[in-house]
Amino acid sequence: MHNPEGILYGRLPGYHLSELGHSMATAAAASLAGHPIAKLYASPLQRAQESAKPWSESFDLPIVTEGRLIEPTNKFEGKKFEFGPAVLLHPQAWPWVINPLKPSWGEAYLSVIGRMLAAMEDARLSVDTGEVVMVSHQMPIVMVQRAVAGKSPIHDPRKRRCSLSSITTFEKRGDAFVEADYQEPAAELLAKAIDRGAV
Repeated sequence: MHNPEGILYGRLPGYHLSELGHSMATAAAASLAGHPIAKLYASPLQRAQESAKPWSESFDLPIVTEGRLIEPTNKFEGKKFEFGPAVLLHPQAWPWVINPLKPSWGEAYLSVIGRMLAAMEDARLSVDTGEVVMVSHQMPIVMVQRAVAGKSPIHDPRKRRCSLSSITTFEKRGDAFVEADYQEPAAELLAKAIDRGAV
């Protein structure tokens, strides 16, 4: 991500992929070459739209903008901030982190899970055969990972298993989605990347 100030960008406009970010997105799309990708969705945020472009080009698909894939609201947008004990050094932020179970600094976890699962179900029903690619953001993806695994949404953001340009695969089995695979096709490039946008 092109973010020289190192701030948490959340839903702020104007944050686009760096040259490295474009390379990582291209690696992700290339990793599924030959798969029967039938439809492509992406969050409306610029970085997600740019991440979806290699998929669009590789599979000759239009990018369908899906608002429910967007980053959650976040009161820390536009600020340099680290979660964890360091929050005690920022008294102005204390009212925002008073309830980490909700979380009190942004959109409720259950709201994120609900809209993501609904978007996934609608996307699944939109195709007769093949696979669907949905380009979202770290926190919404992690919420779905945890929800389908029966885990609490409450977690340490510093320990999320969802790297830049990673691919988490979900399948509908019976009445529920399950996680079928997780891969990091851009792992070799990841060491050079800095991501401070997801909260």
